[in-house]
Amino acid sequence: MPASLPKSLSEAEIVCLLEAAAAVTPELAALRALAMLEILYATGLRVSELVGLLVSQFRRNPEVILVTGKGGRERVVPLGDTARAAAARWIECRDGNAGFVLSDFMFPSDDGSAMTRHQFAQMLKKLAIAADIDAARVSPHKLRHSFATHMLNRGADLRSLQSLLGHVDISTTQIYTASRPDRLAGLVASAHPLASRRQDR
Repeated sequence: MPASLPKSLSEAEIVCLLEAAAAVTPELAALRALAMLEILYATGLRVSELVGLLVSQFRRNPEVILVTGKGGRERVVPLGDTARAAAARWIECRDGNAGFVLSDFMFPSDDGSAMTRHQFAQMLKKLAIAADIDAARVSPHKLRHSFATHMLNRGADLRSLQSLLGHVDISTTQIYTASRPDRLAGLVASAHPLASRRQDR
């Protein structure tokens, strides 16, 4: 077992972050923050992948997006209805902003250039404070861990999770199982063909 397991937020804390994002002012900032959080939590993207997304991919409200990850490796990631809706609302607002409309990036910073990882991390810290969550516990990578942990808790298989996260080696994905041995035991109890066989002796 690894010395340090990935730390994640609870599902309730994720909801609190989303609510804090929706309450940001002005509305443009709220829609951008909400879309970024929805997409990040729906896909488990790395923060570098998130800020590097191009708006052209989202113009037709796609069910999946093509993500370029580490080493230039590409993978297809589903968005989900909530993330798609948040992205669509953001694009409508974004296209009405003269400073953003000419940018190729889905989430430009306030000056129209690509948002940096640091800028997004700082935005996330502010949302954590607004949501009454310890800001030290909240980071883009913690959201990625939360996505993976919550998916696994709700029944996702490791191979699918590996594909979604863009892990080259399954052993990198397996670290999440170490934090939930009870789930693995429950999986064996419910799925193994002999688990429910009555013992006569």
